[in-house]
Amino acid sequence: MLDRIKIDPAVCNGKPTVRGLRITVEFVLKLLGDGYTADDIVREYPELEKEDVYQAARYGAWLASEKTFSVA
Repeated sequence: MLDRIKIDPAVCNGKPTVRGLRITVEFVLKLLGDGYTADDIVREYPELEKEDVYQAARYGAWLASEKTFSVA
């Protein structure tokens, strides 16, 4: 379930955000990619909860599982 991921055209230009906050899933995924743990992220951004970080990661994994086609 991805009930914490919200898409609202009026928030962050419609990018997926965490609970409608102005923290995008993209930003959370970049932090994870840079080696931050869920605990690190929650410590740096106290408005987030660990489950927010986990759902952002699940959402990213779901997007990555979609079929893609080469245009080349």
